[in-house]
Amino acid sequence: MSHHLSPVSPQQAADFTLQDMDDKSHSLKDYRGKVIMLNFWATWCPPCRKEMPSMESIYQKFKKQGFVILAINQWESPDIVFVYTGELSVTPTFPILFDRKGNTSRMFGVKGLPTTVLLNRKGQVVFRAIGGRNFNHPDVYKVIRTLLSEK
Repeated sequence: MSHHLSPVSPQQAADFTLQDMDDKSHSLKDYRGKVIMLNFWATWCPPCRKEMPSMESIYQKFKKQGFVILAINQWESPDIVFVYTGELSVTPTFPILFDRKGNTSRMFGVKGLPTTVLLNRKGQVVFRAIGGRNFNHPDVYKVIRTLLSEK
């Protein structure tokens, strides 16, 4: 699996509010000031399954420094996702949110799964990746550290 993240011209991310598995609301604006990874995925997507453990690994590595992952599930019910997370070798501790109608994925121009978008501390989209990734890689660490060092 690739580890490359493509830089994009900074563009302000649109705010959204989605529910997690406990029916708690999460708005993007609640995380402003942090470096945010949005990962759009589904349980039926094999590359999504492969990359989830590496996402948990980088989340654990950088969360105390202001790094957040919001895993946004596409079109599926919480029941399906609950079973899926129980089958993973590593259980995600970052929020899993539900975009049941695909509105948030459309706002971010998602054309295929998984799609990953990185936002800087200003809430701007600055990196994008389509397809499965191994996030547990020095090149990815460098990108995250650089974004975390910015004010």
